[in-house]
Amino acid sequence: MEEEKVLEKYDSSAIQVLEGLEAVRKRPGMYIGTTDVKGLHHLVWEIVDNSIDEALAGYCKNIEIVINKDNSITVKDDGRGIPVDIHPKTGISTVETVYTVLHAGGKFGGGGYKVSGGLHGVGASVVNALSSWVEVNVYKDGKIYNIRFENGGHTVSPLHEVGTCDINRTGTTVSFKPDPEIFDTDIYDYETLKTRVRELAFLNRGLSLNIRDDRDLEDTTGETFMYEGGISEYVRFINQEKTPLHEDIIHLQGEKDGVFFEVAMQYNTSYNSNIYSFVNNINTHDGGTHEDGVKRALTRVINSYARKNNILKEKDENLKDDDVKEGLTMIISCKHPNPQFEGQTKGRLGNSEVKNLADSVFAEGFERFLLENPQEARTIISKATLARDARMAAKRAREATRKTDLTTTNFFGKLSDCKSKDPTISEIFIVEGDSAGGSAKKGRDAMTQAILPLRGKILNVEKARLDKALGNEEIKTIITAFGTGIGEYFDLSKLRYDKIIIMTDADVDGAHIRVLLLTLFYRFFKPIVEAGHVYAAQPPLFRIMHGKTRKYVLDEDERDAYLNSLPDNVRSRVEIARMKGLGEMDAEELNETTMDINKRILRKITVGDCVEADKIFEKLMGDDVEPRRKYIEENAPSVMDLDI
Repeated sequence: MEEEKVLEKYDSSAIQVLEGLEAVRKRPGMYIGTTDVKGLHHLVWEIVDNSIDEALAGYCKNIEIVINKDNSITVKDDGRGIPVDIHPKTGISTVETVYTVLHAGGKFGGGGYKVSGGLHGVGASVVNALSSWVEVNVYKDGKIYNIRFENGGHTVSPLHEVGTCDINRTGTTVSFKPDPEIFDTDIYDYETLKTRVRELAFLNRGLSLNIRDDRDLEDTTGETFMYEGGISEYVRFINQEKTPLHEDIIHLQGEKDGVFFEVAMQYNTSYNSNIYSFVNNINTHDGGTHEDGVKRALTRVINSYARKNNILKEKDENLKDDDVKEGLTMIISCKHPNPQFEGQTKGRLGNSEVKNLADSVFAEGFERFLLENPQEARTIISKATLARDARMAAKRAREATRKTDLTTTNFFGKLSDCKSKDPTISEIFIVEGDSAGGSAKKGRDAMTQAILPLRGKILNVEKARLDKALGNEEIKTIITAFGTGIGEYFDLSKLRYDKIIIMTDADVDGAHIRVLLLTLFYRFFKPIVEAGHVYAAQPPLFRIMHGKTRKYVLDEDERDAYLNSLPDNVRSRVEIARMKGLGEMDAEELNETTMDINKRILRKITVGDCVEADKIFEKLMGDDVEPRRKYIEENAPSVMDLDI
């Protein structure tokens, strides 16, 4: 059957031409990626990037970011100030040009900036297009200039002088209010902004960044971040809860053909690596040529040193990349005048010339460190050789796990699988204990819901290499149930369930098991989390009964809000029961509150959730007692109900 034609006439009238900033408002996702909370916060970085560019050019020392009472944002810097003269191509002031013309700015070869932090160089005009209003003040030549835009970038008050200032004062102050018609939310999160501000301070040595939340009446000064040690202090910050193998941070840097490159690194006693790379302050989370060059040199230099000093014998196989990365925290930062980014999210550097530069700068500096610090060198290589031995043992264990299937004897009886073999509609509940497992099995939809009860707590993988993890029965059960394999055999396309749902009690034990699972997923199943397959069930904390009505609520706030919504005569007769553990709910109750897809509440787990769980776990369960003591002391006053 022929498809219905939607246009009778296809000529010039069918082609829509969007003028100026109208295109941005029509398709905001093309410019800022998304209009959810992430896109909202991205607006701040588009403006801050302009101030950072002034810092990279050597003209800005201080940047201030303020969340105003009305959730508008103000960004203030002491750079040169946007030029205020008439732009020769547009015939309007340069300030107005920058804020109303796409691809206008000092980042497109005009000589304004040697290195630029912005990804696209369209920041100011895009923020203007997506805001209810924008106001810019420029301090220059002893004068203060002001311009204001409203309703998606329309100039309502052209650039004009509004006063005078000290002749030495220069800079730009920008305030803007995101358009609530564009964004899903217009509420800024202070912690999200603070985390990135701190990162920018680490990446820009000596630059002072202050962030303040004027919605918080108690906070009048905000927090200032400034690090003279730059990325070395970033490494120390990441490793603050870990035990270093060598006290000094290794900091290497070099420059060639206008490309500046630096690395800071330190090994610790953990079994995991934390390697982060940046180009012009942009997080290249997919790596690229700068990261490839460093990793290549790292493996080569360590193997070369180990051979020359007879640490690796002739019969020993070379150490591999994963061996030399174990316990390594590393920051790679590249400042490039013309970065070429690859990938859908621009998360990978593609400049081919950077690979050899990164390799040579890193190799020269790291070789020198090993030669000058033979004791530390032996410690690092000893850790890598242990990692190699564990890798080989893990390979043998993986191969054994790979051969395991759902019909093997040691797996039988643990998993109650669903009848459906379609992974797009199937889901698995990971529950604690056989009692909860029993209720879940009775209360599930057997066609699409599988139940996997855990017998006891799984292994703490924070303190275990993969080979030891693969020897743990509970972890082997999880690997087999998922069907993806693990390590080099991991294949996301073989995941047997669309949703992996952690269903634990809302008590200390349940929280502990949840954190153990999150740590496991973060360490060994990260792509599953990144793809959005992991969830936490939200069992209710209270049941409220009045008459024939039965209401389940998640927490105290929801309980109080519901009670306050009831008439006084009904409220005085509320029977309120604190819910028992999942294992003590009957099947009907568990289905109604936690498993029924039409009634339940699930919380999607993000990589950020796993990272946070990992940090808390390291603090509370790590070998170092002091961070644990400090955490307990700081948080004890806020504990209302202690679950013992």
